[in-house]
Amino acid sequence: MKVVFRTADAPQPRLIARLVAQDALPADLDAVVREGAGAARFTGKAGQTHEAFLAADGGVKRLALAGTGRADAGSDRTANLEKAGAALTAKYLTSGEAALAIDFTGSGLTGTEAASVLFGARLRGWRHDVYRTKLTDDQKPSLTEVIAVAAPEGTAAAWEAESALAEGIEFTRELVAEPANVIYPESFVERCKARLAGTGVEILVLGLKEMTDLGMGALLGVAQGSVREPKLLAIRWKGAEAAQPTAFVGKGVTFDTGGISIKPAAGMEDMKWDMGGAGAVAGTMLALALRKAKADVIGVCGLVENMPDGNAQRPGDVVTSMSGQTVEVINTDAEGRLVLCDALTWVQKEYAPKTIIDLATLTGAIIVSLGNEYGGMFTNDDGLAAKLDAAGKASGDKLWRFPLGPAYDKLIDSPIADMKNVGPRYGGSITAAQFLQRYIDKGVAWAHLDIAGMVWADKPGQTWDKGATGYGVRLLDQYVRTVLEA
Repeated sequence: MKVVFRTADAPQPRLIARLVAQDALPADLDAVVREGAGAARFTGKAGQTHEAFLAADGGVKRLALAGTGRADAGSDRTANLEKAGAALTAKYLTSGEAALAIDFTGSGLTGTEAASVLFGARLRGWRHDVYRTKLTDDQKPSLTEVIAVAAPEGTAAAWEAESALAEGIEFTRELVAEPANVIYPESFVERCKARLAGTGVEILVLGLKEMTDLGMGALLGVAQGSVREPKLLAIRWKGAEAAQPTAFVGKGVTFDTGGISIKPAAGMEDMKWDMGGAGAVAGTMLALALRKAKADVIGVCGLVENMPDGNAQRPGDVVTSMSGQTVEVINTDAEGRLVLCDALTWVQKEYAPKTIIDLATLTGAIIVSLGNEYGGMFTNDDGLAAKLDAAGKASGDKLWRFPLGPAYDKLIDSPIADMKNVGPRYGGSITAAQFLQRYIDKGVAWAHLDIAGMVWADKPGQTWDKGATGYGVRLLDQYVRTVLEA
């Protein structure tokens, strides 16, 4: 969806929206509109909308009111403004209107706040209709343009950064939403190359031979049951000189059958989004490059398909990871940590980052713990935990910290190898994080984010429709803004 800026005296479309703070209807509203809003119990709560029709210029105008909530909402203020923009898009996306003008006259918003309204409007307009061939006209999105009228000073500058972030989120949603016969390791790489072309990033791709030569036995063990060749994708954005880069590492299992430890058939189709961590990393790198972030960041995606053919690894197999540590594979459906451990080792050997943040749809246990409200955070550094927690609250991609410790660590000791890839039934998300921690070099600040409950939504949310949410991009971008660019 395109966002453009116009002055108040420029020609406007038929559909015009006004922003209304809670319990503060504008004094200049038409009396009929004011009475209608009251009758409909419209009070300006965040995300609330009301529609009226007015005779104007020999025709009819559609006037929409969108609630922005209380001006003193504090930390919820940005989210409330995004809700207002998103609510307008949700209401009019398939309305038959091609353009929506949001009139900021008298809104009292700052440029940054106005950009938040536009950001919400754009994000809520994303849909993945590529394969839907029988939509009727009234089901097809008609709204293609949002016009910011009389935007406050500074809105355009703020929108420049937010539009880059929106593109990153939309790219992540696209990767996550695509079916596994379309997005697999090789095509994931090719789509990233195409989308990131001309942005100034450096891209490095390792294939089967290169990873075999490096001894990535853990990652390759997951991939050996698939005819799809695994890939390791590295995307570097060097927007500033730094002694050591920051690394974002994503799990990219483009489809997860569970391997020989095969999953139940019901719901297995959802496992196309088991590459949500890698998708978030790719989208973040696009956003950083588009907005020319003043940071040195390396994004790494470990890309495999986990299939159960005659060559698939078996429960009980022992693999040797790139670090030299050996792993007894008790459950082939605990594959994400096997992919990540080699990706973590590789990025440390190649780039020596001072901080690593990995993202993965790693465990169902995290959904049992947190539902679909928070991503789980595990870290060896309290300072990093605080920074990520703050970034999560500011961006809306919320996190909840879980413990790590020796008592959990011993649960993955193996009698025949250095470790097992699973522990007992309880504390499954924690033992998965303990596994990954064994691959982190001394002195490296590391956080593991288990986002299994966050990358896909079964119902529409604040700024997304049902389906891929783009979770993780806003979080990482906010971390870069407040920590690396501060």
